[in-house]
Amino acid sequence: MAESEPQEGNYDNMVKIAEDLNGRLEKLLEEMEKLTVQATWMAYDMVVIRTDPDLANSMRRLENAFLSCREDVEKKWQEVLSESKGEEQKKE
Repeated sequence: MAESEPQEGNYDNMVKIAEDLNGRLEKLLEEMEKLTVQATWMAYDMVVIRTDPDLANSMRRLENAFLSCREDVEKKWQEVLSESKGEEQKKE
């Protein structure tokens, strides 16, 4: 009987290890599925962009408009900061 107890504990450890491994493998498979979906959409987007030059031109115009807008916002922000600093100095 003394010999059967360590074997049962050993079996329980093996079951726990197998369950832990199974859980980790499931998580890895889920991550791989997510990455596969992302890669598929990226490939699809690349095909669409390459086959439709109007889309690429539209995206380029959109990017230029965004950069211009961001530049204007940054300029206005700097103006607001300098005005607020000037008002603080006048108060002192």
